[in-house]
Amino acid sequence: MRKKLNNSCNVIFVAIISMFTAFLLALIISSLGMVLIKGVPSLKTSFANPEIRFALKLSIYTSIISTLFCILFAVPVAYSLVRFNFWGKKIVNTIIDTPMALPPNVAGIALLILFSSTAFGEYLESIGLTFIFTQKGIILAQFFINVPYMIRILKSAIENIDPRMEFVSRTLGCSRAEAFFKVTLPLAKNGVTASIVITWARALGAFGAVLMIAGATRMKTETLPISLYLNLSCGDLDAALSVASILIIISMLSLVIFELLGSKEPF
Repeated sequence: MRKKLNNSCNVIFVAIISMFTAFLLALIISSLGMVLIKGVPSLKTSFANPEIRFALKLSIYTSIISTLFCILFAVPVAYSLVRFNFWGKKIVNTIIDTPMALPPNVAGIALLILFSSTAFGEYLESIGLTFIFTQKGIILAQFFINVPYMIRILKSAIENIDPRMEFVSRTLGCSRAEAFFKVTLPLAKNGVTASIVITWARALGAFGAVLMIAGATRMKTETLPISLYLNLSCGDLDAALSVASILIIISMLSLVIFELLGSKEPF
């Protein structure tokens, strides 16, 4: 009797889980599918539009530059947070993770104030580094909101590496830096590559923070998300759907690569 009851409970439990999973899959596939169905046919026409070509080129350019900056900062920071123990480590972790919890608009406003109405911002402007309503501001916003994600992914990758392997390399004569470059980084290459892919994809789709600090000027600070916003605001639904389709396709490809590189489970 007890066994039959357990079997019935298991069936109900699995059915409930399957129902929620199926609903979520249906919602995502149907909503994104409708955008692709309506947007993909007009992609050829959209690519003939110089404005959309400009937005695509600017998005690729700024996302690559910001991702490079993310790598420059995220790799050493992630390594230090995993391998070193120091007072205030949890506080440092919390501060670094804060941009992930902020609404993108709030992050953009914070950057706008720091780089416009402060002595620091005025000094940077005096030496030619202007971030407000410029393409440099796009890169800054993308970096600010994405570097915590890259740090978190890299931390997970480094945590999976046995520290004894670094210790052995150091006993064989390697310095800490040599052990990092010759042992840790090669072993974490899948995690590093996955973090680069997902960070680049997130940078490509950054909107709120970019809008706050760089504005929405056509053919100047018009990235793909900004182009989507401008075309939708003007009632050009076909162009907006085309841009949305481009972003969806890029995001899906990036996520597939991320899953292949970052997961040990079969696809």
